[in-house]
Amino acid sequence: MSPVVAATKPFSANTRIAAARTATRRSSELSRVRCSILTCYQSINNVLIDQSIGNLIWRCSLDLLLFATVAVTGFTASAEFGSYAFVHPVIKRLPRSEHILVEQGLLRTFGVVMPILMTGSLVLTISYAARPDGDGLTEVLRWSAAAVWASGIVTTVLVNVPTNLATLRWNHEAPPENWKGRRNRWEWFQGYRSWAYLAAFLLLVLQLAVTPGVLG
Repeated sequence: MSPVVAATKPFSANTRIAAARTATRRSSELSRVRCSILTCYQSINNVLIDQSIGNLIWRCSLDLLLFATVAVTGFTASAEFGSYAFVHPVIKRLPRSEHILVEQGLLRTFGVVMPILMTGSLVLTISYAARPDGDGLTEVLRWSAAAVWASGIVTTVLVNVPTNLATLRWNHEAPPENWKGRRNRWEWFQGYRSWAYLAAFLLLVLQLAVTPGVLG
């Protein structure tokens, strides 16, 4: 064997060993990089899933608020306006004694439920108006609805409630001399709040109609 060939063999073996070690290191580095990328991807994916679930819960809660606001205010406004427009005009034509008896009966039934619905509607309209997802027009309509509804609450507390409490104490056979005037005043403010509640409900519906994607 020539001296050149003999000297080359150890060199070639050393080269192969070094190349093998280099390949092993590179493979190990690639494995670590892959693990890092996979870990990063899983972390991002978990964050996105958590955000999606959070957004879904948030949207569901907002939809429930929207449904409750429209349903409760619509029912309350319709009940009040129906009483004002179709029930009380008939009651006003009754004789004095029957008139007072019917009014007292309504206060013990209708008058128990409606204060709860009126107050609940005000809370719902304010909560809905305070949502952060409105733009200029929708915010104006929402807060306008809340303000109009609140005005009906104010007149109810200042005028209608004191008259209702007095009416419950009246003797239907011998009411106070000014009973008719007080009831007429009550009727006027009943008309105001009925129109106010109806207008507030229509403002909410209009806000839905002008909001893209809400009604389809």
